[in-house]
Amino acid sequence: MDAEVLARIQFAFTAGFHFLFPPLSIGLGVIIIIMETIYIKTDNIKYKNMTKFWVKVFALTFALGVATGIVLEFEFGTNWSKYSRYVGDVFGSALAAEGIFAFFLESGFLAILVFGWDKVSKRVHYLATILVALGAHLSAVWILVANSWQQTPVGHHIVNGRAEIVDFWDLVFNPSTIDRLTHTVFAAWLAGAFLVLSIAAYYLIKKRHIDFSILSIKIGLSVAMVASLLQLATGHSSAQTVAEYQPSKLAAMEAQYETGVGDLYIVGWVDQESQEVYGIKIPGMLSYLIYGDTKTHVMGLNDIPEDERPTKINVVFQAYHLMVAVGFTIIGISLLGGFFWWRGELYEKKWYLYLLIGAVILPQIGNQVGWITAEVGRQPWIVYGLLKTSDGLSTSVDAGQILFSLIMFILIYALLFTLFIFLLDRKIKHGPEGVDGSDHLYAKSGSLMSNRNAEEIK
Repeated sequence: MDAEVLARIQFAFTAGFHFLFPPLSIGLGVIIIIMETIYIKTDNIKYKNMTKFWVKVFALTFALGVATGIVLEFEFGTNWSKYSRYVGDVFGSALAAEGIFAFFLESGFLAILVFGWDKVSKRVHYLATILVALGAHLSAVWILVANSWQQTPVGHHIVNGRAEIVDFWDLVFNPSTIDRLTHTVFAAWLAGAFLVLSIAAYYLIKKRHIDFSILSIKIGLSVAMVASLLQLATGHSSAQTVAEYQPSKLAAMEAQYETGVGDLYIVGWVDQESQEVYGIKIPGMLSYLIYGDTKTHVMGLNDIPEDERPTKINVVFQAYHLMVAVGFTIIGISLLGGFFWWRGELYEKKWYLYLLIGAVILPQIGNQVGWITAEVGRQPWIVYGLLKTSDGLSTSVDAGQILFSLIMFILIYALLFTLFIFLLDRKIKHGPEGVDGSDHLYAKSGSLMSNRNAEEIK
């Protein structure tokens, strides 16, 4: 493999690994605000202990996110120096704003959030909780502003081979920023919610920390139901934006080779040699979803110059369809839980609790394949329509150096992931602070939760 392919693989690996943790921090941030809000209003010690437990999990994900994110900034300079020079003025503003308004806010109040429970007043601690969660969201804002500019670049002009800002707010509110930001943030809420649901379901099955688990599931499931439906709406809006500003990406997402009525594939496989798609499709549905009718034509790949369209069509196609499948699965699991909750049967459905334990992986899969869809679908452009990926590569590093560093990253990240799982497992086994008085009653009765106990916990 040449240096360009290896550099792309290295960045994909390091960015993908990093992207496991910030969504958890963002999602958990929302959930701990909800939990601490209830504690402030009710003064119920159960909510305090619950919040303290999830704060510790939040701190762990935050630490791994910071450690793995730093590497990406160095890669811009080592492997992608021409790209860095081209976008330096644009990215410099966005990433500086992320550092000043987001990272310092988040990290500055993190110590109060984690260690300040008995050292500051309840309201000061509550403020710290809000500011840390806000910082996590603001970090996503500025990173998504920078990345969205790569997808739909505006608010700049080219001077001496560099993109320089002309209008900062045009840059910030470029055509894809809002859609991509909201879609990503709601995906992060789902990652946090399903982590909460998974751990709480595990405790219920093990007949431990019953009050804690039931309250956690109620909050986690509420967030999951809201976020999953909002995710569907923002995903639809994002696809319409892609159709308008990145027609080559939309064509790759549905393997539309010839311009014409757009069919929507439920599942399929792309044969790039014959330009055929084998699978199950709904005729005209892509046109309907994008344009509101089944007759409007969608631009095909063959009407786009070959050197300006993605080469890995099947990769984009499969990643996109897996993302959609995961999204609808998450909606189904969330709404099914809401139905069982409404019926008063949620804690009696042991098979559903097992489902929640395993479902923790779904938002992570959705995040990863969504990112693959966005980034591979943008190729061969690193800045859409302006700079090709091959033109952004550094000339000072060779394939051997990149391969060596990639191997080292794989080994180090494997150790970091092992450490993360080990520490998370310890926190789960230790459980929340305080004595859960329902544990003994739960074990003695042998049932998951009687209606009477459920009402008492309400």
